Order: sequence, then C-alpha cells, then structure tokens
Amino acid sequence: MEKLVYLLRTNGDGDALREALLGESVPALRGEGARRLTVCVSDGAVTREGAPRIAQLDPKIAAEVCFWLENSDDRAGCEAILGAKAEAIEGYLALESVPIVSEERLRCDGKRSRGFTLVTAITKLPSIDYETFLRIWHEDHKLVARETQRSFSYVRNTLVRSLTDGAPGFAGIVEEGFPIEALGDQRVWYDSPDDEAIFEANRARMMESCQRFLDLGAIDSHPMSEYLLPD
Repeated sequence: MEKLVYLLRTNGDGDALREALLGESVPALRGEGARRLTVCVSDGAVTREGAPRIAQLDPKIAAEVCFWLENSDDRAGCEAILGAKAEAIEGYLALESVPIVSEERLRCDGKRSRGFTLVTAITKLPSIDYETFLRIWHEDHKLVARETQRSFSYVRNTLVRSLTDGAPGFAGIVEEGFPIEALGDQRVWYDSPDDEAIFEANRARMMESCQRFLDLGAIDSHPMSEYLLPD
C-alpha cells in the first residue's frame, strides 16, 4: 500500500466543498480502491478572525484529502474525482509517521474531529542539505513541538515525489490537532493560558526550532476540520 496526499485549491465556499467531498467524492474514491481516507477542509467551523492562516497560493489550499492505494500508478480515477471539486489539485506520494495518535484516529468513525487540524505544507531551508532537514524535523523538532504546544494529534507526511504536473516542491505536509480555542488564542496554542513567561518561552523555542530547518517564507498553512473515515 502507498499513501497519497492531495491538496485541493479553490476560492469557493468551504462548507459546500466539505459536503461535496464527504457526500460524493469519498464514496467514489472508495470505488477506485482508496482506503483509510482522511478529509480536511477549511470550512465555516474554522473560519474566524485571527485564525492562524498562511496562504501562498492562489487559488488557496482549501482542503487536503489523503488515502492509501495498493499501487499509486492506478491513481488516475482518484485524481479525476478530486479534480472535479477544485480549481486545481496537487498530489504527492508520502511516507506517513504519527508522533501523536489522537483518540479520533483510533476510533476512525467519520465524525468531525474535535478542535481543529492545522494542515501545513513545508519547504526545506535552502542552506541545509536534505539529510540535515530530515534529522532536525523528525528528531529535534518533534520534541520541541510536543513540549511547547497543546496539540493532541500529529501526523507527519514526508513527501517522496510529486504525482501531479507542476505541484509545488513541498518537502512535507503536517497535520496537527489543537483545541478550538487555539484558533484565536496563542496562549492556548502554546499551552500557557495563565503564565506569560511560559508562553513567551514556548513560542520563542518553537520559532527558533522552525528557523533551523524550514523556509518560513514558503510555508502554506491552514486550519481545517478533520474527518477520519472508516473503510
């Protein structure tokens, strides 16, 4: 089995996209052999002033759809299904690791996951080599993220290669689950609602870690509602 990750780009209505993906695309993808489907969408539940969003592309990234196929060579039908719901799609073959397993991932019942999921496409810092990038991201930064943030899920997709023509050269796509309150309150995000010193220390430690391996000017990051779907 191989994991495929698709970013759907559109400036259309997020709630309508969610309904179309869950109601129409998911059954059609299953018919093409897709398994272990995850759908994340920037819908009305996560759209509010002050939400942490970094949009580099136009049309913007509005959804992420992940699934597993026996053979990624047989993806044409899946891409046609997803392409019908967006102005553009960007596909990648990924290696998945899950440093923090959520309760929702264990249940996988198709209901909306609690809080919100921050879907972030990342690019390697040009001044470091790929092996250094992977070491910092997979080893050092993992610990920093777990120790400074109030995240309850963490899925790390290391991208192997692009599957669609012209896809941006992202090195990875990360999905992190946070309490819904963190959408507008960084103190909740950095697990320090009542302590200014801890907040500043956690935020500084996270930023310092990111600067070691990420091209921060090329990050694309969006809060989304997550649906983990049963087979």
